[in-house]
Amino acid sequence: MSPILPLVPLEGGYKPPSVSDFMFDGMHGWWDSPAWVNKPLIQAVIGAILVIVVWLIASRNLKVLPSKGQFFWEYVYDFIRNGVARDALGHDFRRYLPYLLGLFSFIWVNNVFGLFPLFMFPTFSNIGYAWGLALLSWLIYNGAGIARHGAKYFKNSLIPAGVPVWLWPIIIPLEFLSNFIVRPVTLGLRLFGNMFAGHLVVLVFVVGGGYLLTEAHGAFNKFAGGMSMLFSFAIFALELLVATLQAYIFTVLTAQYVASSLAEDH
Repeated sequence: MSPILPLVPLEGGYKPPSVSDFMFDGMHGWWDSPAWVNKPLIQAVIGAILVIVVWLIASRNLKVLPSKGQFFWEYVYDFIRNGVARDALGHDFRRYLPYLLGLFSFIWVNNVFGLFPLFMFPTFSNIGYAWGLALLSWLIYNGAGIARHGAKYFKNSLIPAGVPVWLWPIIIPLEFLSNFIVRPVTLGLRLFGNMFAGHLVVLVFVVGGGYLLTEAHGAFNKFAGGMSMLFSFAIFALELLVATLQAYIFTVLTAQYVASSLAEDH
């Protein structure tokens, strides 16, 4: 008989990770909460509190000769200020810098939650939170355009400079879809898709490897489980990189959308 036994017994046993692992009910125990007060919401609240508290502490008692902590937070601040806000927005960057800095920090913290044993779930792998943040950015960049140009903003957004009148019936619907529908949808989907897929891969390696080590029989299954658990550390490192990249990309795109809204012509 082969020493490699099936991973899924006929009755019970291994349950592979699935979409159901990303769904949460309300909190139960000493207090039964509504269904919407669940793990992702609590993580989002904790993430917001962490971002506010950390930046309040980091901005106090600043010294000319910075400590290691002050140097680190100044580096993060300068990275968003100079590498994102000022590059995209030019002289208008100061007005939008607090939002962009808070946006990057909030997304990064909630993405990194997926790597910590206490949480083990990236908040934005729930698409509702990704689209909620995309909607907030949508309001910011459209509000910036309306505040700068008034009603002319819609003309700038829908009719690019130099387009002949006879092309307007084609260009206007395309520009409307691009600027007002596709931008926020893709902004949210990009963040959600990367965090969802990454966390699912982590679950496959950790849950599958743990099952092979503890429940499956045979030397080959044990070896495969051990290798899966070891490889999961590399996946965690990759997820940390993805978490940072997605926070950066979301912030950069938001800054570019604000800059596009402020521009005189599109």
